[in-house]
Amino acid sequence: MAFTEFYSGSDWQQSGGLVLARKFHLADLWPVGAGSEVGGGAKDELANGLHPVVAIGPSGPVWALGCRHNLTGVVMSYNAATTIAELNLADKVVVRNYVANVNFYDWDGTAYYAATFDIGAAVYVDDSSVLSSGVTLSLSAFNEEGSANPLAGYLMYCQDEYMDTGVGGPNQEMLWPKAANAGALVEVELCVMLVNDSGQSCLSAYAWWWPKPQY
Repeated sequence: MAFTEFYSGSDWQQSGGLVLARKFHLADLWPVGAGSEVGGGAKDELANGLHPVVAIGPSGPVWALGCRHNLTGVVMSYNAATTIAELNLADKVVVRNYVANVNFYDWDGTAYYAATFDIGAAVYVDDSSVLSSGVTLSLSAFNEEGSANPLAGYLMYCQDEYMDTGVGGPNQEMLWPKAANAGALVEVELCVMLVNDSGQSCLSAYAWWWPKPQY
């Protein structure tokens, strides 16, 4: 299913008590709005009641390393008059959002897809044009131009996904892994445990070839 609007469900918060609220101007958040995708494509416009997971700060590639050192967070609210969004930057908060099954991109930008969504899999803010306009997250550590995507978090159980028949609940079997399609783009509603490492995951993405500093 292609999602053209950012996640708006009232169940977007899936963990309680974890809030570190900070305000940011819309211009400092991506991928949001016109021209925010690789190649100049448009994402959905931000509005109050929408809760995308986004990156904060410059979005352009840094070719020396290919890294983009960005904080990430989930939009809690948005004031259109001031163009200021309030984000939750709390570490390990769990939110419900749309995630694409893009696993990686070839040198020419061709997307390759995961057959399943697996619990604990890393999720990244991805500004590639392959994703629908309402989707900001994928499984790919790099975008279609080869720049490292900021780490957003890891796939996590939603509150209603635990097997609970032993205590009288309805879930009788494990709901993970979730089926995708290794041959096509699949975008689904999943829960993500957000982390905030200020871009250090970007460095680890290049650890296989970039020399480690010597002290």
